[in-house]
Amino acid sequence: MTKHDDLPLTTNHWGTYRVETEGGQVTALHDFEEDVDPSPIGRGIIDVLDGPTRIKAPMVRKSWLEGGPGSATDRRGTDPFVEVTWEVAEKLVADELNRVRHEFGNEAIFAGSYGWASAGRFHHAQSQLRRFLNCIGGFTRSVTTYSLAAGEVILPYVLGGIREFIYDATSWRSIIENTELFVAFGGVPVKNGQIGQGGVGRHRQREAMLEARAAGVAFVNVSPLRSDVLDEVDAEWLPARPSTDAAILLALAHTLVDEGLHDRDFLDRYTVGFDRFRAYLSGESDGTAKSAEWAGAIAELPADDIRALARRMAASRTMVSVSWSLTRQDHGEQPFWAAITLAAMLGQIGLPGGGFGLGYSAVNTIGLEMPELRFKSMPQGKNPVEAFIPVARIADLLLNPGGEFDYNGGTHTYPDTQIVYWAGGNPLHNHQDLRRLLRAWRKPDTIIVHEWCWNALAKHADIVLPCTTTLEREDLTLAPRDPYVVSMAQAIDPVGAARSDFDIFGGIARQMGVAEAFTEGMDAADWQRWLYDLSRQSAAEYQVELPSLEELRERRWFKIDAPEKAHVLLEDFRSDPAAHPLKTPSGRIEIYSEAIAGFGYDDCPPHPAWLEPVEWLGKEGAAFPLHLISNQPSTKLHSHLDHGAHSRAAKIDGREPVMLHPDDAARRGIVDGNVVRVFNSRGACLCGAVIGDQVRPGVVQISTGAWFDPDASGELCKHGNPNVLTMDKGTSRLGQGPIAHSCLVEVERFEGEAPAVTAFDAPKIEMPD
Repeated sequence: MTKHDDLPLTTNHWGTYRVETEGGQVTALHDFEEDVDPSPIGRGIIDVLDGPTRIKAPMVRKSWLEGGPGSATDRRGTDPFVEVTWEVAEKLVADELNRVRHEFGNEAIFAGSYGWASAGRFHHAQSQLRRFLNCIGGFTRSVTTYSLAAGEVILPYVLGGIREFIYDATSWRSIIENTELFVAFGGVPVKNGQIGQGGVGRHRQREAMLEARAAGVAFVNVSPLRSDVLDEVDAEWLPARPSTDAAILLALAHTLVDEGLHDRDFLDRYTVGFDRFRAYLSGESDGTAKSAEWAGAIAELPADDIRALARRMAASRTMVSVSWSLTRQDHGEQPFWAAITLAAMLGQIGLPGGGFGLGYSAVNTIGLEMPELRFKSMPQGKNPVEAFIPVARIADLLLNPGGEFDYNGGTHTYPDTQIVYWAGGNPLHNHQDLRRLLRAWRKPDTIIVHEWCWNALAKHADIVLPCTTTLEREDLTLAPRDPYVVSMAQAIDPVGAARSDFDIFGGIARQMGVAEAFTEGMDAADWQRWLYDLSRQSAAEYQVELPSLEELRERRWFKIDAPEKAHVLLEDFRSDPAAHPLKTPSGRIEIYSEAIAGFGYDDCPPHPAWLEPVEWLGKEGAAFPLHLISNQPSTKLHSHLDHGAHSRAAKIDGREPVMLHPDDAARRGIVDGNVVRVFNSRGACLCGAVIGDQVRPGVVQISTGAWFDPDASGELCKHGNPNVLTMDKGTSRLGQGPIAHSCLVEVERFEGEAPAVTAFDAPKIEMPD
């Protein structure tokens, strides 16, 4: 016991914390006693919970309020807001939703929630938004995620599923006990493992990597960033050019075949299409052998190092690990497919500590020692609208109504969007080419958002409805991939007039005559009991006994025991592929996909391949000489809590840092702490320079998440958001994922007085007459 163990608990994406309050204010978030590697990020909320960026009442953009829907959309982001009552706000939203659905149909409403807004099983913004809109006839939705869209689309063709092959990865325990060689393409960034969807009870990723190293596991980091693997595990670093991972994987496969090191028996029994893939490897089908020399020239790695790695992998119990980040590049489908194929050629899929893993330390949940469970989530109802977009095609949706797009074997049409309704997430952070998105953002008649702080999304909305944070509402941490079940206490009253998403939608539903359909006569406490009781019943079916809700509220947390046996991905399939077939057409791993072949896509062949990215360091005649890696931040999640103390402490002159290699910095006369301009033909941003050898020459690194802070021209982000630089293009006609990591830039010292950062300034707010 510690002196804080009697304090109530809250959970957010970075962990579980004991909450200390005084005088109705949160004064401290103390580390949860079970957490061996607590994240400091969550504590960043304390100083902004009731600060100048907090939205404390419903707000309406002045031009929209005076002129109606579609008024002065070019003033989004600069207009003042007018404070209104909840009664007025509810009626405005209800009337506008009714206008649009009656005049244009429900497909003209785009529900833009991305889901990362809240921890807790009930107060999940995306679920609440979709349930509400389904009560009034539905909406246009998005599919896949910015995190790994291309991977989500390719995996069903190769393995017959998605989530089970990502989140049910071979456990760290199996790796610690059995793996000899852990080869990490894109690294294993422990900073990403600070987070978990729905909340984190105990951080495992750093601890597990250190335990693996202590057990003798050797790590190899194939990445342009040395920092993508913990220094403490003494990883061998192969500093490949960005966007060349698929070429390296192919060369490893070529070496295995060339030296007779591939497992032909495994390939014959568990896969289809290897012979057609081998014809591509050898160059028989296209005249180019995918040899170590070929890949070495592309990746700027010694061919001997590639061959030596292939031999080590064949001689060791090897885990082939692939970061989610590798899907966020041009042709991002290929690294996952190539890695699975390489693992199949090694013949270790389904063996303890061997095979492949897709996203170790992408989030805390991957590799956790956790029994399989199915917890109940908030029912969303049925959406009768068939229209959808791939998640990263929102600018295309708004700019090209009626236009066609290819996706996953089909051709679809963009609807004519009149309303964007966003609750959870921030597109003006995580979308690519933000200047283009700003142009698109002017197209809809009305943009409605639920937000708790004045970030760029709120500033560029027409109607802003203030929502609560996890500290201002009661909930349950009930994540099926985290062993900690937590009773989340309401620590303080809602700040100002903020309401939970459930209460916001309940009020609008009453205005629209669908309150009973939305609430089913239950309040938030009733729904939480319903969710918990059904989840408890489901857990019992898996021989897991959860305490009653009353017991949990009293105890505050409960830990689900780890299974006795270490989990191994595809172990049952390996033991008997006939009894446990995959859900692919063949029932086996598909190295060659007849389905994809039938689509005839020139940018996604029917087998793993390397295709030249639209932008990369090897591009002949490239206009810009440096490759930008815009990876996940260590001080926040996406843009969440960028305004908090922890994130702001890491900034340089109030701006996001950019790391340059010493050689690149010296050529440009840049030293530590300089304000620099990072630019290309799409835009520019100002950053603070950090010089270090954690990046390979020719590469610069800016973490995502700086609140977008455009100047008057819209061409320069004063705060350092790298998505003003990235390209808004799909990975391929198959996956249509984002390609943020295929991006070339230049960097120069900024001369003169740098413009002030205004990202954390609230807009002008007027009171109604």
